[in-house]
Amino acid sequence: MNAKIITPRERKIVLENFFSLSTLQSINYLLPVIVLPYLIRVIGPEKFGLIAFAQAFIQYFMIFTDYGFSLSATRKISLCREHKDKVCEIFSSVMTVKIVLAFISFLILLAVVHFVPKFKDDWLIFVLSFGAVIGNTLFPVWFFQGTEKMKYISIVNIIGGITYAVCIFIFVRGPGDYLYVPALNSIFFLVTGLSGLHIAFRKFGIEFIVQSYADIKQELKTGWNIFISVVAINAYTTTRIFAVGLLTNNILTGYYAIAERIANVVQSFPLDSLSQAMYPRLSKIFVRNKKRAIKIMNKLQASTTVAYVISVPVIFIMAPLVVKLVCGQAYEEVIIALRLLLLGVFFVGANAFRVQFLLVGGRADIYSKLHVAAAIVGLPLIFISIQYFSYLGAAVATIATEIGILILTLRIVKDLIRKNFRS
Repeated sequence: MNAKIITPRERKIVLENFFSLSTLQSINYLLPVIVLPYLIRVIGPEKFGLIAFAQAFIQYFMIFTDYGFSLSATRKISLCREHKDKVCEIFSSVMTVKIVLAFISFLILLAVVHFVPKFKDDWLIFVLSFGAVIGNTLFPVWFFQGTEKMKYISIVNIIGGITYAVCIFIFVRGPGDYLYVPALNSIFFLVTGLSGLHIAFRKFGIEFIVQSYADIKQELKTGWNIFISVVAINAYTTTRIFAVGLLTNNILTGYYAIAERIANVVQSFPLDSLSQAMYPRLSKIFVRNKKRAIKIMNKLQASTTVAYVISVPVIFIMAPLVVKLVCGQAYEEVIIALRLLLLGVFFVGANAFRVQFLLVGGRADIYSKLHVAAAIVGLPLIFISIQYFSYLGAAVATIATEIGILILTLRIVKDLIRKNFRS
């Protein structure tokens, strides 16, 4: 990225946020490398699979309560952050909606664990896991991203993550202690959520203002397309572990969950940090200079694709060593699943900034339709593939879906730039 495309001040802000988020991601990925082998040895793959299944289910409520605000509210905050009154209005409206959605989510959870036998037998693990939804609801990550003050996200989560890992080693000492894992995870989310709110109120002078129904309705309307997109995305991502848990058993779910967590590290680090750091900045650049924003997007995507061309084959070859390092044992089932998932990871990386550009350009409607289409095809494909190929079917469905998204996005973004922006 040269000076003609991005100014020194913009580079400084993006790099500061990138390094803050990268530090957080490094800790978040290092801790599981330490904790995962311990948990698998102490509670076993079967209990680990049950925990992964519960977390996959709880993830749906986290998506519901987020309502796409991580993108829609981030963009709105980034465009008006110099106006405190407007920021307070957005903050209050978003938090009101999220808290109401969290309450509704808890009622749904109680109904599911009471009436559905698959969940009723292990109801306590689902209830204990729900604290993560409340903590995630309270933590205003979208606010810190919009103001480009991401160091606060890092500070809070790093301290909380290290404390969580230490507590795992202290309290989880045998198979019977598996319930401590979701309980401690919920406590971690609750503490970080409250800490994030404290920082927003004290450091940034945010005031909570009771909002009118019209203001709240406006936030719901603004976030709707992105919410549908996020639901659609998770219909073929989070659902993979959930579907494996429904259609196989806890042991195979544990194997697949381990493989997916490793693959997610390769997919997300440091891509997520760069993407989150660039999103608010690129949104502001787009408003002022569309052509410049397109150049930055193209350069970012080209660099990211090259990075994945190099890294994915290396991890593919080293898969047995990676699995042994993470699990303490080179489970063949995990190695096969990981190698398949890495193919899907490549297609995600080769398309990340191109997809994000739809949001930067204010085309949340197209972003939504793209992922809804992917969900319509990908979700049935997951269940069909698992029926035929067991837990590996989830990885096969992932590859097919991500290839389809890449092909569609190439076509959509090319047409969008040609018709609307290049002039």
